[in-house]
Amino acid sequence: MLEHTKKRHTDKTVVLTFLGPESNRQAAIDNLSRLGYVDTSDSIPWRKAFPEFEGNESGTVLRGARLKAELTQKALAEKTGIPQRHISEMENGKRTIGKKRAEKLAKTLNTPDYRVFL
Repeated sequence: MLEHTKKRHTDKTVVLTFLGPESNRQAAIDNLSRLGYVDTSDSIPWRKAFPEFEGNESGTVLRGARLKAELTQKALAEKTGIPQRHISEMENGKRTIGKKRAEKLAKTLNTPDYRVFL
């Protein structure tokens, strides 16, 4: 007999926009906060906040993941078999990472999805 397969729980993020009286704004924010919504009216896109990283997102992610794992470029090179010079070039946006290397880096750096490096 076939068993029911459990579907993965997925929460999708939605953006809500409301029009209404300014006098009720804080009450609306408070009520929605209790439901798990976050007021992002004072947020700005990260690319605007950090323009120096634009164009080298994958290298920035690689460097951040490496530093989070407390690894030097040399140690990461030893664990992955990727030359240290290539890791430096990838972090600085002078070399593309590629799928095979991204998969190897994700496994070594304990990153769930290799695509963050692409």
